[in-house]
Amino acid sequence: MRCGLIGVFILILLGAIFGSLTSATLVLTGTVFSPAPPIVPGSGQYAISSATIIPSGATTFSRTHMLQMQTGLDDAKWNIQIIVNGIPAAQQSASGATAFINGYLLSYPTTSDVSITIAINGTVPANASGNVTILNLIELDSTASPVPGSGFTVISPRITTLVTPSVTDNTAISATTPHGSIPLPTQSSSLLPFTAPVALLVMSAGYKRMWSRR
Repeated sequence: MRCGLIGVFILILLGAIFGSLTSATLVLTGTVFSPAPPIVPGSGQYAISSATIIPSGATTFSRTHMLQMQTGLDDAKWNIQIIVNGIPAAQQSASGATAFINGYLLSYPTTSDVSITIAINGTVPANASGNVTILNLIELDSTASPVPGSGFTVISPRITTLVTPSVTDNTAISATTPHGSIPLPTQSSSLLPFTAPVALLVMSAGYKRMWSRR
């Protein structure tokens, strides 16, 4: 009987330990870009993403795990805010392409609602030729190995390139007459054929009146 109770106690203890190590699921709830997409190479870009933690163990997140966040923006600055039950909790900042959140800061009883707000301010790479990864978030276990299916990725819409018109080219085009085109007549030349007949009519009418009076 005593051995049976010990065995049950061990099973409960192991269940609690391994249950607390079970990975959580992070669900992206929204992302806001400033300026709005599409993004332009070499320009500044600000993005803020929100995520909710869905626990699958004894706590909202394992204390021995961590969150890894990466971005494709250059000179990135991070501002990370953890919110528990609608109230701001831990806050931390970082710089560079990668940032981390310790699992201890995310570990709460499963009755708690835990979410994260991640703000990134950086520069779109000047040589970018395709979509840019704004945020890649994933959970790492105690061996720093990625936990499959635990994170998400935010990718920007396709990049466009700004085209600045050349003043020299515009001037050359406006000053060039297309081959075979006929120049428009000037104001003086266009009025001359009509002005002469009118003048003759006025003069003849004057002479008729003078002869009639005589």
